[in-house]
Parts: sequence; structure tokens; C-alpha cells
Amino acid sequence: MKILQPPDWMAPRGYSNGVLTEMTVGSKLVFVGGQVGWNGQQQFESDDLADQVRQTLSNIVAILAEGGAKPEHIVRMTWYVTDKEAYVAAYPAIGKHYREFIGRHFPAMTAVEVADLVEDRAKVEIEVTAVVPAA
Repeated sequence: MKILQPPDWMAPRGYSNGVLTEMTVGSKLVFVGGQVGWNGQQQFESDDLADQVRQTLSNIVAILAEGGAKPEHIVRMTWYVTDKEAYVAAYPAIGKHYREFIGRHFPAMTAVEVADLVEDRAKVEIEVTAVVPAA
């Protein structure tokens, strides 16, 4: 996997502009559908945005593991948040939770403010694509 960063561009913080991966025999793609901040029994334990991000990232890591993938295999993340101002205000806590589950791995990433999510209590939804290299 190679990070795509034009040399004359300012480096992004906390994400990559692009990621290149060459598929080989035996490599796998893992697609994680949008995850929200509820537990495995589909129950929200908090209405706090940062807490929901933590649970969402935990859910993503669990699903990746089911596909034989690890956080460092993530090549793309799309975040949907219901409140941009709350998201920006929670950067420190979100960053802490991100490092806890994903580490210092920064895939291509997009964050979008949306009017609402399907689950009424959800404040964030994240989808992921991962590439697992051949063994």
C-alpha cells in the first residue's frame, strides 16, 4: 500500500488524500457497511458523540477481524456526522479513540455532515474499505 501525496501539497492531518494498492493473488477486499455507535446487541450506551465514535470504531475493528483484516489494512473511511460543530469540538476525544482502535494509520478519509441517520440516536456512522495483502 502506498500513500498518494503530491510532493508540492501540504500534508493532510489525520488522513491521506489517496491510497494505492496493487491486488495480488490471495489478497482480499473487506467492505464494512456503515456502523453506528451501538453495541453488538444494537443498543446505544451513550448519546455523547465521542462515546459513539469509540463504539463505532470498536465495531469496525470487530468486523474487520471477522474478515481476517486489521485496522492497518483500512484504505478508505467515510464518516457521516449529524452535527459538524459537535464533531469539530470533539476532535481531541475522537483522536484519542481513533488512536486506540486504528492507531497512527491514516487512510483516505471523508467526513460529511448529514441531516439525519436512520437510527434515531446515532450521531455518527462510518463505513470502511480494507485491503488484506496475500499471506
